[in-house]
Amino acid sequence: MVVLAVIVCAFLCALGLNTMLQCVFQCANRILTEPLQWIASRRLNSGLKKTEMVALPTSTYTHSCASPSSPSNNICAICLTEFSDGDRIRFLPNCNHRFHVDCIDKWLLSHSSCPTCRNLLKPTDSVHSLHTVVS
Repeated sequence: MVVLAVIVCAFLCALGLNTMLQCVFQCANRILTEPLQWIASRRLNSGLKKTEMVALPTSTYTHSCASPSSPSNNICAICLTEFSDGDRIRFLPNCNHRFHVDCIDKWLLSHSSCPTCRNLLKPTDSVHSLHTVVS
């Protein structure tokens, strides 16, 4: 009977030690990998260069190009004012959202995603290159 109690106690201790070791390894792995993912995501959404910004299409707003089916398309989502005739607007190529040039340029200095839908404007190569450098 005493031998059985010792075996059960040893089994429970081994099980507890195994669980602790798994937790330690998972935490260590998370500490090592999550900062890299955070750095990669920050680099992706770190803003555009002036040359990249200037390359985005612009046009002059006219009431005839307004969208009657969706009035929200006729409002700059950054400053929340309606576009008026003669306003310079910039289109984002991936999602076709449009904004006042001054509004979106300020946004794009610190972000490289659309403020409305968060689609990235930069290619995602930097995530792969960062992962390759670290690996």
